[in-house]
Amino acid sequence: MKPSTAAAKLGIYLPAAPQEFQRSSFTRADLDALRADPPEWLVELRHDGPFPKDVVAQKLGVSRSGLARAGVTEALTSAQIGELLADPPAWLVQERETHRDVVAEKARQKAARDA
Repeated sequence: MKPSTAAAKLGIYLPAAPQEFQRSSFTRADLDALRADPPEWLVELRHDGPFPKDVVAQKLGVSRSGLARAGVTEALTSAQIGELLADPPAWLVQERETHRDVVAEKARQKAARDA
């Protein structure tokens, strides 16, 4: 698989990975080995970031669209995410509320379909 696919499956931001990782191709066995016994650089990236947008959105409790509406286009680190959560700007408060509403509505629709 391509490095971008492997990075997505590992939940890391590809440009922050070592050049060797960015230029390699991976098998499922390679990916399983990285998950089972991650090298130090992978442990650090997973802990400190920078993180890809989908991980940033999850950590902030918003959608990827919400990040785009807020103008967040760059990968963020754990420290940056922590700062946003500690003192949330107005856009983050609004996007978190919107995301909660969307998730609740989807759950309501699923429950209605299942009933």
